[in-house]
Amino acid sequence: MAGIRTFDQVRVGDELPRKQVHVDRATLVQYAGASLDRNRIHWDERFATKVGLPNVIAHGMWTMGAAVTVVSEWCGDAGRIVRYGTRFTRPVVVPYETGADVVFSGTVTALDVQSRQATVEISATCGEDKVLGKATAVVALA
Repeated sequence: MAGIRTFDQVRVGDELPRKQVHVDRATLVQYAGASLDRNRIHWDERFATKVGLPNVIAHGMWTMGAAVTVVSEWCGDAGRIVRYGTRFTRPVVVPYETGADVVFSGTVTALDVQSRQATVEISATCGEDKVLGKATAVVALA
C-alpha cells in the first residue's frame, strides 16, 4: 500500500516533519459542537478570565488530537497508532484577534524488532510554551 511507512524505513533518531496548526475561536466552537464539550472557558473570554485564565483556551483533547496527526501523517495510517498518551503542561491560549499557532514535531526514540513497532516522542509548543509533556505514540509499522 502506497504511503504506509515500513519498519525497515525507520531508524531511532528519525525526525518527523514539523507541522504548524492554527487554532482560532471558530475552531474552538466547531470542536465544542463535535465533542459536546461546551465549557465556557473555550469560547467566553469574560468567563475564562473570571476563573483565572489569561484568555479563552483550546480544549485539551483538541490539542492532543492535533498533536497526534504529525504521527498519523508520518506513518501513513492513523489506525497503526496502537497507543498514545500525554500530559497537559500548559493551555493553548487563543486570543480573539489572532488565534494561536501550535507547532508539533516528533522523534523516533525506540524500535521494537519483534513487534515491528516504533515509539515516537511528540513535541507541542505554542509560542515559547511547551503545551504537552510526555507525549508518546507507539506505531505498528508494516
